[in-house]
Amino acid sequence: MPTEPALAMRGITKRYGPVTALHEVDLDIAPGEIVGLLGHNGAGKTTLMSIVAGLLRPDNGQVRVLGKDPVREPDEARRGLGLAPQELGIYPPLTVRQNLLFFTELAGLRGRAAERRIEEVAEPLDLTGLLGRRAGRLSGGEQRRVHTAIALVHRPPLLLLDEPTAGVDVQTREKLLSMVRTLAAGGVAVCYSTHYLPEVETLEGSVAVLSGGRMVARGTLKELIRQYGDSGVELTFSGGPPDLHLDWPVMRDGKVLRITVEQPHLAVPRVMEALGDAAGELVNLRVVHPSLDSVFLRVTGRRYDALAEEATA
Repeated sequence: MPTEPALAMRGITKRYGPVTALHEVDLDIAPGEIVGLLGHNGAGKTTLMSIVAGLLRPDNGQVRVLGKDPVREPDEARRGLGLAPQELGIYPPLTVRQNLLFFTELAGLRGRAAERRIEEVAEPLDLTGLLGRRAGRLSGGEQRRVHTAIALVHRPPLLLLDEPTAGVDVQTREKLLSMVRTLAAGGVAVCYSTHYLPEVETLEGSVAVLSGGRMVARGTLKELIRQYGDSGVELTFSGGPPDLHLDWPVMRDGKVLRITVEQPHLAVPRVMEALGDAAGELVNLRVVHPSLDSVFLRVTGRRYDALAEEATA
């Protein structure tokens, strides 16, 4: 018998005046599945999560969180999910323990049961030694871990993480990614929004790509790479790229030329020959193999590294 999705979205549309943030978006997440939600700024990722959490109402379509409608059954739906939005949701004057206790009690736990739950989320996020510290005196990475722990303290079967590693150090990033893998192994469904494609590859989950409010790609890493992952040669010039006459498709993007070819390593000598005198303006040559990076470029028309720079600007 098929397992009911932890999250089921059908035909979700959301408009802000003349701007359509989401257009007829479908998305299912099964128990134990990690979905890397990708897209440039303004693609609709935060709007999608806000609708799932019941913070926004869709203009059209249906959402079910563990079978509950966040609009008609908000209390029941929210009990089944944990949300860690981009903006930190901690109380700086309170200690880490007090922050976690507050949200644990909101979930209806008291006394020793609440303490056990706090210990359960503190240990994997390396917060045990920080429980007595005021949240406002922690480092940015430590505060981000507290923020994530708050979303987990009531053991939600569906977890929404919106840019959970934005601005954190490498150690914090590794702890958060390890925690996500552990939760999924225990049956938690995870929607993981990020600007960093290597995180999605590390998590080895499935992928959903939003562009202009539309779901433009959905599937496992292997499926999407097989369907969309181009290989080729990427050339970067100090000035404007030259016009190349080759048998393969050539795309121009600022100072970059991308040549799509199935065996790029064999094509490099012909590419260099075609450059002629323009080779003196070449500052970088990169052989591109099928990857999530090339999938993102293919389905959105934009490079992932430009996306990451946009996120940190």
